[in-house]
Amino acid sequence: MSIKTRLLLSYMAMTLIPIVLFALIATTLVSAFYKDMAGTGDGEGIPAFWETANQRRDLIAGVKFMAQTDPNRFNDNEFLKGTDEQLDRVHSGLVVMKNNRVSYSSPFVSSLDLNTEIQDMQTSQTQNYWGKSRFSVEKYDISLSNHTSGSVYVLSDLKPFYKEAKKFFPLLGLSLLLVIVLTNGVLTFLVSRSFIKPLYTLKHAAEQIKKGNLDHKVKLDRNDEFGELGASFEEMRARLNESIHLQLQYEENRKELISNISHDLKTPITGIKACVQGIQDGIADKVSKRDKYMNMIAKKADDMDHLIDELMLYSKLDLRRLPFHLEPLDIHAYLRNYIEELRLDPRMEEIKMTFSSGSDRQVLIMGDHEKLSRVIMNIIDNSLKYMNKAQKEIRVQLFDDEAKATVRIQDNGPGINREELLHIFNRFYRADPSRNANTGGTGIGLAIVKQIVEGHGGNVWAESQIGEGTSVYFTLPKINHEGEQE
Repeated sequence: MSIKTRLLLSYMAMTLIPIVLFALIATTLVSAFYKDMAGTGDGEGIPAFWETANQRRDLIAGVKFMAQTDPNRFNDNEFLKGTDEQLDRVHSGLVVMKNNRVSYSSPFVSSLDLNTEIQDMQTSQTQNYWGKSRFSVEKYDISLSNHTSGSVYVLSDLKPFYKEAKKFFPLLGLSLLLVIVLTNGVLTFLVSRSFIKPLYTLKHAAEQIKKGNLDHKVKLDRNDEFGELGASFEEMRARLNESIHLQLQYEENRKELISNISHDLKTPITGIKACVQGIQDGIADKVSKRDKYMNMIAKKADDMDHLIDELMLYSKLDLRRLPFHLEPLDIHAYLRNYIEELRLDPRMEEIKMTFSSGSDRQVLIMGDHEKLSRVIMNIIDNSLKYMNKAQKEIRVQLFDDEAKATVRIQDNGPGINREELLHIFNRFYRADPSRNANTGGTGIGLAIVKQIVEGHGGNVWAESQIGEGTSVYFTLPKINHEGEQE
């Protein structure tokens, strides 16, 4: 439930709940205070009160009707007594005045000593109140047959109503205030608690991050905006934690990189210095020996130059500062031609190289000729360093899938165990821990392969079995003849 919906429901509850509770309380109070107002004493409450009020209204209406249609009936004492008896049951009385003198007064009015007030009343209104608003008076003018004018008064005693009203309305107002305060207080507490609790959770999480504790997870099991905020906060914490761990890993890799570069550069430099020292000390006293030392110096210098080139290429690829010149390329024809040329290389005289594909049709990709050549050559060079069999073989295969082309380069070398296979694409990783140059090379050849293949939008991995050889796979996304990726 969203915060907007929750607030809307709380506002509706703050309006409806007090109304319902106030209605229930008011009904209870009315039943308690007015159960005997009708004077019946039977405890019937509101129904008895309204029944009495209705009877009074009907009797007064009857008196008014007689005053208008048959005023002479007010000269009949029997009629007056009968009417008065009925009015007395509803706390009302009858007074008839002729020529400003009281000709009939009911015992109810006489007992209250109101005759003087009636005689002194000089108003022409049909209804009036006096006695501190205790009595209600209905006045009807009559004209008798003997040309006598007069008035009929119906007096109703409202004391029972006002007596209870003095207690009822203060309690009713207090009840209303109490209901509003309690309802709004409880709802405000519940709604604010649903807001404050997640805020405290987020505050605690922020304090943990401030202290450097990035392992403290933020869990808000909610489906509202706070839940979304908590999920975003948790994602931020996880990414920050991952970023710091990655930064620490980069720092370790940097230290390892410096160590590896130092080792790989120091080895040829040490050889060069040894050869120079031998020449300076006169050890190379013959021309053949001197030539041998000079050739060794040249070889070591070439190794350093090759290492530096590899490092520069890898750093550019790693920083994505080396542009890729991608263009439509038939990878099937490219591999076939490349293997044909590679067979003519003197280094491959003792290597049996084969290429195979499921069909001869075009397999179009977006590729960089030069960098794909570097990928294939680095993989083959890596295989040649470790081959120890009399008959050396390298097989190149192309698999044409629906959306990608997969290239497999397989050798029949000694193979790589499972633990080392997971790291061969890491920079400066060598299976030989001694970093022997005779079997290791620079250690970044396959790392360059990975960077170039991923730069083409593909993936690279390796499979190997001890004693049977190693297969390196890489994929390249295919395109159609319009140059769009499939």
